[in-house]
Amino acid sequence: MKANVHCFLPFVDEAQIKASVEGLKAQPLVSKITLLSTDKTATACLGCDLIHIDNLKSSATMKAIAAASAGADYILLYIQQTQLVLGYGALERFVGIARDTKAAMLYSDHYSVVEGKQSNAPVIDYQFGSLRDDFDFGSLYFFNAADFVKAAAGIDKEYSAAGLYDLRLRISRLGALVHINEYLYTDVTVDNRASGQKIFDYVDPRNRASQIEMEEACTAHLKEIGGYLEPVFEPVELTASGFENEASVIIPVRNRVRTILDAIDSALDQKTDFKYNVIVIDNHSTDGTTEAIEKKYADNPRVIHIKPERTDLGIGGCWNTGVAHPECGKFAIQLDSDDVYSGPDTLSKIVKAFYDNNAGMVVGTYMLTDFNKQMIPPGVIDHKEWTPENGRNNALRINGLGAPRAFYTPLLREIRLPNTSYGEDYAVGLAVSRHHQIGRVYDVLYLCRRWEDNSDAALDINKMNGHNTYKDRIRTWELQARIAQNKAKK
Repeated sequence: MKANVHCFLPFVDEAQIKASVEGLKAQPLVSKITLLSTDKTATACLGCDLIHIDNLKSSATMKAIAAASAGADYILLYIQQTQLVLGYGALERFVGIARDTKAAMLYSDHYSVVEGKQSNAPVIDYQFGSLRDDFDFGSLYFFNAADFVKAAAGIDKEYSAAGLYDLRLRISRLGALVHINEYLYTDVTVDNRASGQKIFDYVDPRNRASQIEMEEACTAHLKEIGGYLEPVFEPVELTASGFENEASVIIPVRNRVRTILDAIDSALDQKTDFKYNVIVIDNHSTDGTTEAIEKKYADNPRVIHIKPERTDLGIGGCWNTGVAHPECGKFAIQLDSDDVYSGPDTLSKIVKAFYDNNAGMVVGTYMLTDFNKQMIPPGVIDHKEWTPENGRNNALRINGLGAPRAFYTPLLREIRLPNTSYGEDYAVGLAVSRHHQIGRVYDVLYLCRRWEDNSDAALDINKMNGHNTYKDRIRTWELQARIAQNKAKK
């Protein structure tokens, strides 16, 4: 096997890079190693070339890599400052699959070393809808050099943080991004936070500038592939008759005896000038939840306690059951069984937002708290990336839409939620936004309580991969629908 692989590694000092360089020099397929340094005083060492860069993931760095890769068949880009250890025959495997598939980019499963302990770090397949800027490719990117150079030549916007993201979106338009589900290298993990902490990075105010760049890059990509939607919305006739209640709070629940009464009480404590009720869909609880609800609210006509006969309902199916109930109000408003509203004016603000924005859906702002309602980092999640002008497009890049979520009931009865217990709200939110405006309330309306039994607090890597695969699939289906919609309008 003959091939020229040009390797690019972030460089701090000789001690940091020495082991990685020595390992790569032992590989017959490696023709050149170039170090990437943000230190303008750094000099080349260990027989490697050196390029001074502003930021490892900037557009300028991508262009510099392209310019330095003359004669290369493939480009290996490693993005960690820790040691890279290639597995047995790994480079040959990358090259062989690259040749067989004609892929524009490849990435692989790997081993991760955390505090001296090695564990498996599998990643997931790239899909058409894998538009998240935080899609986990691992720390080793393997590119077809010609495709990399072509993609870099097309860069027409200089990004400081979104350069690598922009480049891989451009590369995805040139060829396949192939996941090798084999463990081909080992690196040292430097981010040891739980999954429940990492998922909010994109709404951290400290990351706002980089997120604006990511949005710009994603929006440009959507325009190139025909998936961009103009900020023109179909009107929503909010005048449907036949609703005794203006609103209903929808609470799916299973085995939340510790929290369900708090949730229901926070709904009943709302102060409104309209009639509303609370619909609890009790999905075969076995921990006393059912009995607790019956004991406290049996004589309260505003609490509708549904115990479905079906045993195959996920959260989405519970929602569909509640919304289909004849006493469901004109607006269906979310409340999870372990969360509470922040104050007595939540429902009023949400209903007002429907009319003010002629919206098919309204999304509020929430705050992360502990079980005792004390704020925990990162605090307020306001989803300011959702703008009236571009929110429906940017929604394809992010993994959530905010809370509480509320829907115009006739519209939700038509669209329906998938019968899943993860991503069901995201799927219906994307579907609504394809046609209609989504109203936003930036006041904190909702307290999302994180506690030891909270389902999202900390997930293992396989569970997270499953969740991300499903949401990428949702994005793929939605993107395909938007492209078809745009074609039909031409």
